[in-house]
Order: sequence, then structure tokens, then C-alpha cells
Amino acid sequence: MRGRDPDSGEFFAPSRSELRRQALAVFDLAERLAGLSDAQLATLPIPDDLLDPIRHARSIGSHIARKRELQHLAKLMRRYDDSDLDPIRAALTHDARVGRVETARLHRAEAWRERLIEHGDVALAELVAEHPELDRQAFRAAIRKARAERSADTPPHGQRDLFRRLRHLFETNADGDASASESDWSVEQDDDQPPESDHRNA
Repeated sequence: MRGRDPDSGEFFAPSRSELRRQALAVFDLAERLAGLSDAQLATLPIPDDLLDPIRHARSIGSHIARKRELQHLAKLMRRYDDSDLDPIRAALTHDARVGRVETARLHRAEAWRERLIEHGDVALAELVAEHPELDRQAFRAAIRKARAERSADTPPHGQRDLFRRLRHLFETNADGDASASESDWSVEQDDDQPPESDHRNA
């Protein structure tokens, strides 16, 4: 983790404050890795000889002992250059971003499901306007079943089916939907506008 002079190309020793910053950055990375499952670790470009120390640090319950083990793990990781550790950081950042997008998409599907159940064809017309490719008849049938279940207080099979349809719709259109926030899709209809019947023709 030495620096290099951009003019001469010679290496120079980093300052004490820079060394401390680097050590803290590696410790933070070690702590993040120790919080991951084996399945998550398998997706990251982690050197093989670090996997067992990561798992060992993860298994320790005592706060003091865990911190000591994380310090040991960070010491092992500091043997590697940034060229080895930066790809791990980049992969973690990517996974976090993907997780946020997926969470927003799930919230969006949930908000739309509630709108469709509450407002029927009014909300469906809005959804069709934004996604004309969707199967309107299939959605109308799913909405009708979900509304009937909710009215009768029966198991929510239709509500789950409607949610799955919405999730699939938004995943299929992920490029256009990824930046949408939940608040964009949870605006309610005006109170003085009654919901239209499900039996009305589209």
C-alpha cells in the first residue's frame, strides 16, 4: 500500500495518518466480510487463505474476542495490495446497490397491489398506461380474486399471485423502474372519487 510519485515513478512511504486511514479501511472491510454468510462470501473475489479466518471471526460471539479476531483478520488482509482488496470492495458496493434496488422494487409491487385491490379498474388503467404490455385480463382476474379474499377474510392466495405478477412486471422493466421510489407508487386516489367496479370493461 505504498504510494508512488507521479513524476519520478519512485515509491515513497505513506505518512502516519495515511497508514492509520488504510488500517481502519482494512479493518472495516474485515468487519463487513465477517458479517457475511458462506453463500455471500462465495460470490466475492476473496483470496482462499482468508476464508477460514473470516469464518472464524464470524463464529465468535464475545464482543472483545471478536474484535481481537477481526484485528488479526485485518492484519492478514494488510498483506495484500489495494489491487487485491479493491475488487472485494467494489463487489460489496455493487451487491449493496442491487439490494437497495430490489428492496425498492418489492415496496413498489406491494404499494401497487394495495392500490389495485382498493381501486380496481381505476388503478389498473393507470398501470396499463405505464405498462401497456401487461396482460390486462389476467391482472383483472387476479385483482378480482384478491379483493374477494380480502372481503371474505380467506387465505391470501390471490393477493400473493397479484404481488408476484407485479414483481415480475417490474423486474422485466427493471431499466426503467430501478430508480423509482416507493413514494411514487403509493399516492392514493382522491377521497371523493369512488373506486370503479371490477366488472367494468377496460
